[in-house]
Amino acid sequence: MKNSVILKSFSSGISVIMSENVPYEELLQDIACKFKEADSFFKNASVAISLEGRELTESQEREILDTITQNSRLNVLCLMGKDEEKNIKFLGVQNNLTFQKDENCGQFYRGTLSDGQSIETEHSIVILGDVGEGCSVYSAKDIVILGKLLGDVYAGAGGNSNHFVVALEMNPSSLRIGDYEYIKPVVKSASKWKIIKEKSTVMPKIAYTYNGEIIVESITKDLLDNFTL
Repeated sequence: MKNSVILKSFSSGISVIMSENVPYEELLQDIACKFKEADSFFKNASVAISLEGRELTESQEREILDTITQNSRLNVLCLMGKDEEKNIKFLGVQNNLTFQKDENCGQFYRGTLSDGQSIETEHSIVILGDVGEGCSVYSAKDIVILGKLLGDVYAGAGGNSNHFVVALEMNPSSLRIGDYEYIKPVVKSASKWKIIKEKSTVMPKIAYTYNGEIIVESITKDLLDNFTL
């Protein structure tokens, strides 16, 4: 295991630097041992993970993330990829929003949902990719989408309305939180120039419940400073 796996901390996350000369199955064992040894140091921190040093398939990335969560108390929020713009936006959101501290441990999915795909989970979930039209995400807790939300989402699916949905671009077909359904406001016709301007200034948004309805707002520092569920 010596030098086959090196852990380095960075702001809001952990880099896992792997040797490219070690067989993959042996590498998995080394990662398990490394995170077991570091468990008392990292404890139950919520972090992003960066996998470096060798080329991996998506299934291998998921297997490594499963190995990390099975051998530590870490709450893995996201796998940091090569899309720097999304990475920066994610860190800005993650620094201000955390999953509720209960029995829930967040889950991670990397990839875009398309062709009617759906995800159902009892946990909070972070999706690094888009949720396309005709696709759906159901979570008993919170949903964070680091991409476009064009499909259907249902947070607090167990009936608890004290949850939220975050997306870098939010334009859902339908959105529900607990017992409430989001009703899109009627938008008056706008000039072509205004539509182009709005598309060029897309901001991450959050949907949450307040006074018996779902509110959708752009994520700003003022909002996050006063955000409670």
